[in-house]
Amino acid sequence: MTLEQPAPEIGELTGFRVGVTAHRRAGDFIAALERRGAQVVHAPALMISPAEEDTRVVEDTRALLAHRPEVVVVTTAYGLRRWFEAADAAGLGEDLRDAFRAARVIARGAKARGQVLAFELEDAEVPAEERTASVVDRLLADGVAGARVAVQLHGLTDEIQLQRLVAAGAHVDTVAPYRWLSADDGERLPGLIRDVCDRRIDVLTFTAAPAVDSLFSTAQELGRYDELVEALRTDVTAAVVGPVCAGPLLEAGVEPLVPERFRLGALVRTVCTHLAEERTLTVATRWGTLRLMSTGTALEDVFVPLSDAQVAVLRALVESPGAVVSRAQLLCAVPGLDTEHALEMVISRLRKALPAPLVSTVIKRGYRLEV
Repeated sequence: MTLEQPAPEIGELTGFRVGVTAHRRAGDFIAALERRGAQVVHAPALMISPAEEDTRVVEDTRALLAHRPEVVVVTTAYGLRRWFEAADAAGLGEDLRDAFRAARVIARGAKARGQVLAFELEDAEVPAEERTASVVDRLLADGVAGARVAVQLHGLTDEIQLQRLVAAGAHVDTVAPYRWLSADDGERLPGLIRDVCDRRIDVLTFTAAPAVDSLFSTAQELGRYDELVEALRTDVTAAVVGPVCAGPLLEAGVEPLVPERFRLGALVRTVCTHLAEERTLTVATRWGTLRLMSTGTALEDVFVPLSDAQVAVLRALVESPGAVVSRAQLLCAVPGLDTEHALEMVISRLRKALPAPLVSTVIKRGYRLEV
């Protein structure tokens, strides 16, 4: 006697591939996607340098404290935490807190402001748009000539905004609590780029703007930048954690998904909604509702993983439910499939995989999805 194995549970992202470029907090993000059934392709574009390896933050903090800043610009909550951790370790924590209390503090966004409050410092101003440029706009409108302005950098130096402050007469000190370094082992990022160009990724996610720049730079080195951008403009959806991260994509003509709340949880929910509504083909059959995704199909509560060729054939049939689709049409639908014998092999395996007789042969004409 053999016991039937229960069908695997179908999650919101079952049947889809999601690319992840994050390094920091990648584990939590990937776990949230996989719990919902996604196949995750992880290729960290950038990583954050260890604080203990960068003593310059302490040196820059000493210089900043000596200059007594009148304005302090906080760009990221994570950076502010790293900054105070380094300052505390060097015995400069209380001096840095006193400097914050004596200065006008402007935060780039709500998360940075929340971290200022968490340190029990004076509340920070926040511009309407969560961008460094918006912070600088406000400072320039108020006038900064002769003022000492301290700027907490966020991984990569925003030279344009710093130059705007200097050009307006400000004396600028910078502190970089963390720096971006390459996180790629030489293989994963090029592999992810190939998958995107080949349309084998449904959604490509970003949690930091420098990761977009790193991906684009690597694609240029591979000679596939134009292919990559075209894929992101058409068949592969880019999804970002917030508007700052969206900037480099928008400049390349790519319109990414941006959640209303700039958090990882909100990004996961946005990806789920998009794939369910925009990337799932659904058709009613006599055996129940058939849903087609990129890595397989689900008939009611039974998910069946399929090969790329099988998905392509089934997609062509689902797009014309009940109608005859010729062999020539199906051959055109599957890249690399060039003979009728190869097509017959794909359909034979597809029939065996499906939990119901959904694909029928119409003699001398082609195949049909039975509805």
